[in-house]
Amino acid sequence: MDDGWYRLAMLLTLAAGVWEGPIAIIFRVFTDKGPSVMVAANYLPAPWCYAAATAAALAAFAVIALLETRRRRTMSDVR
Repeated sequence: MDDGWYRLAMLLTLAAGVWEGPIAIIFRVFTDKGPSVMVAANYLPAPWCYAAATAAALAAFAVIALLETRRRRTMSDVR
């Protein structure tokens, strides 16, 4: 996998993590919209939806860190 694929994977993971994390909390707190597939954490009751959204964001950032480490290792092996 070259640099572009790693960057694409990081971008998609970031988008999913931000959407399922902070955006889900914003929808829950500031709007009256019901839960949907796009903000799945909002299907949970009040205290657990915030924990699930935070866990989703943290998991996404952990995957991004792993992808960045692998990308740097791959780029150093190529040069």
